[in-house]
Amino acid sequence: MSWEKAPELLVPASCLEVLKVAVIYGADAVYIGGEAYGLRAKAKNFSMADMAEGIRFAHEHGVRVYVTANILAHNEDLEGVRAYFRELRELGPDGLIIADPGVFSIAEEICPEIPRHISTQANNTNYETCRFWHRLGASRIVTARELSLREIREIRENIPADMELETFVHGAMCISYSGRCLLSNYFTGRDANRGACTHPCRWKYAVVEETRPGEYMPVFENERGTFLFNSKDLCMIGHIPDLLDTGVDSLKIEGRMKTALYVAAVARTYRRAIDDCMKDRALYEKNMDWYLDQISDCTYRQFTTGFFYGKPSEEEQIYENSTYVKEYTYLGVISGWNEKGYCRIEQKNKFSVGDEIEVMKPDGRDLKVTVRAMYDAEGNAVESAPHPRQELYLDLGVETDLYDILRCPC
Repeated sequence: MSWEKAPELLVPASCLEVLKVAVIYGADAVYIGGEAYGLRAKAKNFSMADMAEGIRFAHEHGVRVYVTANILAHNEDLEGVRAYFRELRELGPDGLIIADPGVFSIAEEICPEIPRHISTQANNTNYETCRFWHRLGASRIVTARELSLREIREIRENIPADMELETFVHGAMCISYSGRCLLSNYFTGRDANRGACTHPCRWKYAVVEETRPGEYMPVFENERGTFLFNSKDLCMIGHIPDLLDTGVDSLKIEGRMKTALYVAAVARTYRRAIDDCMKDRALYEKNMDWYLDQISDCTYRQFTTGFFYGKPSEEEQIYENSTYVKEYTYLGVISGWNEKGYCRIEQKNKFSVGDEIEVMKPDGRDLKVTVRAMYDAEGNAVESAPHPRQELYLDLGVETDLYDILRCPC
């Protein structure tokens, strides 16, 4: 089967540096959050100045930017939302991602020229819901994660042609229906539906009997462990043709709290997989080992196809622990060079002169190099980089480009 139009590859960004990496490594669009009214309050997020620069940078490279405003608002949020949308109107993002009908109405009032997308948080599980939002002026629906490929295809066949569908295809899964969870608020007072989730689904649980305080008894779903709500991560890199058959307009990567290394690896892998599949399905299948190898270089919690092929079984949960599988350590992004041609990075993790590391490039190449020398911002030679965010200049012995990423195997 051939497809007329490639879907958009939509990639997350936690900050300006990550946005630029997402753009360079293959995103068609990037979604970001401001400092309020999105569901990732713990992410670095964007100041208005950074958002303005990010939108300008993306547009210069032909990439769209969508801004999240997908909290479930309380009364005290509404005036702030109005002020926020007035500021966004001046920046000109390409879409607003909204879950709350009240917030949606305010967006229509304040900035009707900015397209409005309906967040997965709004429980978009059927085509009548999509038609409802279309009549109110929404241009795109983000489908609920609880849908199968068959259900998404049925929605596509029963909604107006000018309404776009966006679907999550990679990243963390939430144990609660469309992410609408009360656990965090109950345990810690931090409301997941207002952007402050503490992820209690990843915690380890035990039972305490009322008359025996302090005596903890393990909770078992079965013999394998006690992590009751700990889902594997979604990964559809091996099923791109099935996604294209649904007619979705945008393939979305989860991860607005992820590093530039993660975003770069996922973006360039899905970019190549989509392009290969659009060109020739046989080419896509031929390169499958490369996609799978590259995607396993990211941090992840084992992989699942979620609800796409039916209701997940108990095998889609991880019972032993809630830690990530990690193949590489992130060292930094190349941001320039000094007069001697040594590349500049802001160091993210410790490494030393003599270490063998990799230079990760947007075109899919990974160059193995040895750190020949390292200098601090004053030009002093140093043997290692022990301080996070330290400015360093490196002699790597190879030609590098802006936004190349440095990493080392764990």
